[in-house]
Amino acid sequence: MPAGALVGGAPLANQAIARHVVLIVGAHSLCSGVAIAPDLVLTAAHCVLANGKYRLVSFEGRQTLVREVTQVVPHPQFSLQAGELQDLALVKLAPSPPPNLRPAALSDRRAPASFGDRFVVAGFGVATKGQIKSAGTLRMATLVAADRPSSQQLTLVDPKKLGERPGLGVCNGDSGGPVFDERDLTLVGIISWSGPRNGEPACGFVSGIIPLERYRHWISDTAAALGSHIEP
Repeated sequence: MPAGALVGGAPLANQAIARHVVLIVGAHSLCSGVAIAPDLVLTAAHCVLANGKYRLVSFEGRQTLVREVTQVVPHPQFSLQAGELQDLALVKLAPSPPPNLRPAALSDRRAPASFGDRFVVAGFGVATKGQIKSAGTLRMATLVAADRPSSQQLTLVDPKKLGERPGLGVCNGDSGGPVFDERDLTLVGIISWSGPRNGEPACGFVSGIIPLERYRHWISDTAAALGSHIEP
């Protein structure tokens, strides 16, 4: 199922995380995204289907800033039928109001994650599964890499529950949110989905992540085509 908000008692995100993350609002959807340039946001492709109209919301203290979207570019190999593979999209922002986002630095990590590596995830999703009114507040959690991580997909679990019992994890509304390396808070992935374990409810067990390493060329080439500059 598409991932949503952080559940399991996740705390509010601190400013080091919050300054990079935006809320993506569609006619019938709510997702998260992360700025990688002042006018460019990376999110999950299933959050921004081509026929939709979207706005991005960011928060400067108590001020809410709404930005129009001028263009959405999903990864060319993404399809809803293929599921979570290549679940990435770039969202170009209108020049007015002037973007004031703080881009997250892309990680230079090249090797796949190892079992037990720690990552910080953040999203605007629901804090309690099934309670849509609990969405819209940015929360964060530290999760660890589960078994058999790879360059194509990474699964994270609550370090205390290890996916065997419900705990911290992504849920409805967290899709497209950032995944940071805990060591230096560089961007290593995007939240894509949440999954069940042993038939239990999906949220709070396994969190599915799209690692960015294999998509770096597509991200940089697409950003350049959109007229956006990503810091090396």
